[in-house]
Amino acid sequence: MRERKRNEKKRKQTLLRVTALAIPLVLLLLSQTALAQNTYVITDGDRVVFHTSTATDPAAVLTEAGLALGEDDTYTTQPGIVGSEITIRRSQLVTVNNRGEIFEVNSTQETVAQLLQQLNIPLEDMTVSVPLSAETYDGMEIVVSHTVRTTETYTACIPHETAYFADAALPYGTEVVITEGADGQALCTADVVYVEGKEISRTVTEETVITQPVQEVVAVGTGSESRSLEQQRPVIGDGMILLPTGEVLTYYGSHKVLATAYTHTDPGCDFITATGTTVRIGTVAVDPTLIPYGTRMFIVTDDGQYIYGIATAEDCGGGIKGDRIDLYFPTYDECMEFGRRPTTIYFLG
Repeated sequence: MRERKRNEKKRKQTLLRVTALAIPLVLLLLSQTALAQNTYVITDGDRVVFHTSTATDPAAVLTEAGLALGEDDTYTTQPGIVGSEITIRRSQLVTVNNRGEIFEVNSTQETVAQLLQQLNIPLEDMTVSVPLSAETYDGMEIVVSHTVRTTETYTACIPHETAYFADAALPYGTEVVITEGADGQALCTADVVYVEGKEISRTVTEETVITQPVQEVVAVGTGSESRSLEQQRPVIGDGMILLPTGEVLTYYGSHKVLATAYTHTDPGCDFITATGTTVRIGTVAVDPTLIPYGTRMFIVTDDGQYIYGIATAEDCGGGIKGDRIDLYFPTYDECMEFGRRPTTIYFLG
C-alpha cells in the first residue's frame, strides 16, 4: 500500500512538470501563429510588386504596399504559386463613337467586346475600329460603324484609246481628229461595302463587254513652221475645221448657196448694216428667214479660190432671197473680182 502511494505521488509530480513545460510551448506557438507573414504578388498594369505582410485584407495589403486605389478602381484576388495574387484593375477613360454619337465611359481593362456588350451596343452588321478581343486602355478610341455588304450589277464606261500619227500636210504642232473616239460600255457585277452609307470598297467579280470602245485617231502636223499663212489652207473634217493658225472650229451643219459680193458704196448701201453693226470683212447679207441674224459661219467657195473665213449674218438686201448670200468686201474692185461663185457655208457651233 505504501509503495502504491509513493508511485501515485511520482506520477502527479511528473504530470505537473510536463504541464509546466507545455504551457510556455503552446503560448510560443500561438504567438508565432499570430505573427505569421504572408507573401502577396500584386500586379498593377505593367508593374509587379512582391509584398510580405501579416495582414489578410487585400485592401490593407495594397495600402501597406503604397498602391492607392482610385474611386472607380477595382481588384481581384486568387491563390498563386508564390503567394496570394492581387490584380488591380485601374479605371480607364475610353471614348466610344457609336455611329456618330460620341461619349466617354469608364472601363477596367476588359475586352472591347465586353465593354460594348455592357453598353448594349449591338455588333450585328457593324464594323469596329479595333479588334473585339483587344483589352481597353486609358485614352482608347472605339468607332462603331454600320456596315452593309452587297452585290451590285451596273454598266461601266470603258475609256477609249487615242492613236496619233504624223501628217506633213498639216502645219507643225497642229492636231486634227480624223476618227472621233467613243467610250465603250461593260456590264459589271461587284461586291461593294458601304460604311455609314459611304462606299469604302468595290471589287469587280464579273465583267461583260456590251460595246467595244472606238479608238480616236489624231493627225499631228509636222509641216514646216516657215510656211506662210497664204500657202496654208484650212483642213475641213467631220464637224471640225482646222485653221492655218492651229485654231480648231467646230460646226454642226453646212449649206450650199450662191455667193455674190457687195461694198458700202453700192447703191442703197452704207457703213451700217440692217442689224446696226458696222460693215467689215466677215459681214454677210442673208435672207433672215433662212439664216437668222447673228448666225456664225465659216465660208469657202467651192472652187477653193476664196476662203472668206469666219463671218456673221448681220445684213440683208433686196435681191438676197433663199439660197443667196452677199459677202462684204472693202472695195468695188474686190467685189468685181469675186463675182458670183457657188459657195459652202459651215454653221459654227
